[in-house]
Amino acid sequence: MKVSAQEEYGLRCLLQLAPLGEGEYLTLTQIAEREGISAANAGKLLWILNKAGLVTSIRGTKGGYRLARAASEIHLDEIIKVLDEDVLASHCNSYTGVLDACVHTGNCGIRPVIVGLHDVVQRAMASITLAQLLGTESNVETTLHQISSLSGQTTHRRA
Repeated sequence: MKVSAQEEYGLRCLLQLAPLGEGEYLTLTQIAEREGISAANAGKLLWILNKAGLVTSIRGTKGGYRLARAASEIHLDEIIKVLDEDVLASHCNSYTGVLDACVHTGNCGIRPVIVGLHDVVQRAMASITLAQLLGTESNVETTLHQISSLSGQTTHRRA
């Protein structure tokens, strides 16, 4: 699975908002500076996230952005769905070789593998909340390992 730049930066913008307290907001400039991205890119991402109901915004000098719900109620699968197109739907159209359509359309031994892997990734992302990604990398890794252990999945790390 590849994580697109839009998914990565959108997730990072949300993580900036996740620890905010009641009534606290971050401006577009603050978010962009903290993540080392342009204000235009941060603005585009926050517009998408706002339109999807994941963030709210207030105009004015005391305004800015905040999460629309608690970080513990926002799951990664809904974030990724908002930030990227459906790779699964376009897979068969992306690898057609020199032809207009894949020669395996209708009878493909690879499609069940792709669909199965997609389902595994979707279930994993549905079990992880934005709140669980807060903290140090080591703490997040421990949390994710516990989640995968509880769900009966095993995670293999590369050396």
